[in-house]
Amino acid sequence: MWRPCPLNPPFEAINLNRMLHLPSGLQVIERGWLSSNMVIAMGRYNTAVVDSGYCTHAKQTVDLVRAALTDAPLELLLNTHLHSDHCGGNSALQTAYLDLQTLIPPGHATYVDPWDAVMLTHKPTGQLCPRFKYQGLLKTGTEVLLGDNSWQIHSAAGHDPHSVVLFEPLTRTLISADALWENGFGVVFPELEGQDAFADVDATLNLIERLEPLTVIPGHGRIFAYSDQVLQRSKQRLAAFTANPTKHARHGAKVLLKFKLLELQMEEYSTFKSWAATTSYFELIRSNFFNTLRINEFIDQLISELITSGVAHRDGEHILNA
Repeated sequence: MWRPCPLNPPFEAINLNRMLHLPSGLQVIERGWLSSNMVIAMGRYNTAVVDSGYCTHAKQTVDLVRAALTDAPLELLLNTHLHSDHCGGNSALQTAYLDLQTLIPPGHATYVDPWDAVMLTHKPTGQLCPRFKYQGLLKTGTEVLLGDNSWQIHSAAGHDPHSVVLFEPLTRTLISADALWENGFGVVFPELEGQDAFADVDATLNLIERLEPLTVIPGHGRIFAYSDQVLQRSKQRLAAFTANPTKHARHGAKVLLKFKLLELQMEEYSTFKSWAATTSYFELIRSNFFNTLRINEFIDQLISELITSGVAHRDGEHILNA
């Protein structure tokens, strides 16, 4: 088996690993919200990447991996789940590294080989994701070797029904994907689709509490030290959404609009509104939670709230990311 030579990380990375007790050979790249964070592992077992970001950042993804590995090949790619912001760079990495082995959670695997963009939710949400292949599955209850360490694979239903989280027990490091952020968790997409999934979020938070991580590498945002206060913030957020599912649905719809605006940066207002009104996931949310509104009224409300909250800007006939 190929063994990479030890690499000298930059001074900041050395201090970060020492301060947060991350596993040796692990680099964490915090990215903008259009792409998920990326974890790069280098060690005696292999070189590996966890999650690959959004497809419009694919060149940046490949460049970041090449810079981290220098002349070493990338051997393993893992996806915590198959939302487009976590697997959109898969195709580019597979093209750059022809012998790359890709592992994904089992739940959506049957839709990857025939590439069913509807069942993978990419088409309904209006998001982009180039087709990719996979060679293996991340099965709950098993372990996977990354760099120098063995990581446990745990089911983390809620945000996505088939998501997994990865836990390294020696340093008690958790790669939490969108199951736990420093101030909450990702949109609970099954709830938007009319399924009961808030209980799944609660079960995943309870799992994380039992694991007792020291350090959490979230799917978005900075690395943070785990604490009971972090967990309770998420529990309180969950309780608020459970008590008012309509609030969660409106939040989820605005997240999807903001995501597209992050991708486009600027668009004619009428074109952007038309895109949303004809993207099926918005109609699904409207019909499930806001069926007294027409779709155009619903989209107008959402865009107006984005502008009021300062995350979008209207400039004449255009809407801009802010």
